[in-house]
Amino acid sequence: MDRQTIGIGVGGAAVVGVAFGMARYAYGLTLPDVRSEFGLSELLLGLIASGTFAGYLIGLVCVPRLSARRGPRAPTTVGGVCGFIGAATVALAPSPWILAVGAVISGSAAGWVWAPYSDIVTEAAPRPRRATLLAVITTGTSLGLVGLAGLGLLATAYSWRLTWAGIALAAAVAAVLNRRVVPRVAAPRRGEGAPRQSLWRRPMAAPLAYAALYFAAVTIYFTYATEAARSGGLAGSAEPLLFALIGVGGLVGLRTAWMNRAMGTPVVGVGSVWVVSGALVLLGLGRTSLPLTLLSALLLGTGYMVGSSLLAIWTAQVAPDRPGEGFTLALVVGAVASIAAPAAMGALIPALGLPTMLVLVAAGAAVGTLALAAPPLRGAAESRRPG
Repeated sequence: MDRQTIGIGVGGAAVVGVAFGMARYAYGLTLPDVRSEFGLSELLLGLIASGTFAGYLIGLVCVPRLSARRGPRAPTTVGGVCGFIGAATVALAPSPWILAVGAVISGSAAGWVWAPYSDIVTEAAPRPRRATLLAVITTGTSLGLVGLAGLGLLATAYSWRLTWAGIALAAAVAAVLNRRVVPRVAAPRRGEGAPRQSLWRRPMAAPLAYAALYFAAVTIYFTYATEAARSGGLAGSAEPLLFALIGVGGLVGLRTAWMNRAMGTPVVGVGSVWVVSGALVLLGLGRTSLPLTLLSALLLGTGYMVGSSLLAIWTAQVAPDRPGEGFTLALVVGAVASIAAPAAMGALIPALGLPTMLVLVAAGAAVGTLALAAPPLRGAAESRRPG
């Protein structure tokens, strides 16, 4: 593997790892302490969580224009800056409203940094390496989650604010590394008459529907994992263990390109959502069993990282001429689902309880994939090719 390809993998994994593994999900890890310090209701906590994904959506929709003007590396730099500013704001927040602003800015980092790598990889990496490289970059999230777990342990000894301060520092380091080792490639060239609606052609239907189900389920897990674990007896310094196990389980994502070739894209996609659904069920039942709670974290990590890596590969397959735009469209659909899901959970938890809601979300995601499964699986053979 040449030096440039390695640089793309290392720089991309660092930026995506901090933005997704740390900045995007730190709110869920620190949620119980945030509630305790500021006295926030379940509804307001859910609205702030949805706000973080609104920031993510804003970043996503701004990426194509900035990439077209300055090249696809530019949005990754903006994302690193957002991660630093947002996390630092949360760490110093004197009120829930300033905390919410910081969380939204921090959450936007993930929207800026992920999709551009589809274009960077397509332009700068050899074709046989692209699917594997996309999986490596995405799986950087696993290492970010392990880092978040370490910061969580530090926070239990001192303050939850130290978690966010550590994320701010990590975001700054990752942004600098990315600028040094990831090549600046030309902005993707599009003909003036290129019809945007071409991204809505039939092959995109399956990955878009998959993105909605997958992101809704994953978002609910991360938002309420610490809360569910704490109510089930996993408290104190053991809470970050959940995130460490998610990161460890997510290392399976490094084999996503191989799974895609061996089983076909739709099969792997449906399987990843079922694994995430299983993790939600175990999290809901785990309030009476620590082993079930920890097993749910390992399962979530596996389904999460395989599913994320697969989405990057899948959209590159069905939109090979516009991989970054195709991936962005799928992420926008997923972001909308991520915004709606926590708000709905926050409204329904007081009536139904958190464990029941976790199981209901799992059932909805699994049933949704059953509706998706038949048509995509008939075409699975067509997807069994390297990205």
